[in-house]
Formats: sequence, C-alpha cells, structure tokens
Amino acid sequence: MRLTEFHERVTLRFGAAYGASVLADHVLNGFDGRTAAQAIEDGMEPRDVWWALCSDFDVPREQW
Repeated sequence: MRLTEFHERVTLRFGAAYGASVLADHVLNGFDGRTAAQAIEDGMEPRDVWWALCSDFDVPREQW
C-alpha cells in the first residue's frame, strides 16, 4: 500500500479531522507505544499500520 492510499483510507473511514486525530493521538497495539503517525515516520509499512488501525477500531474485515 502506498502512503497516499493509506491517507485516503484513513480519511474515508474516519473523516479528515477525526482521521488526523487518530493518526496523531491513538497509540497502536503492538507498535511499541507508537501512534500511527510515528509508526509511518519510523518507516513502518503503511499497510501494517492500516491493519493495526482497523483492528484497534473494529473496522469490518472487508474494509481492511
């Protein structure tokens, strides 16, 4: 997954304002205390970060 697709999915799922908050404020399970924004910045794969967000926020599996 490209970074642009990651951001598109976040915006579609959470909205622009709330999505930005989720990326900056929500600490992901299994990412050593990182937020999604920190994980991306640290070079984690956007796909893996997206899947973690989906898991943490109970996104239906077909939208992963």
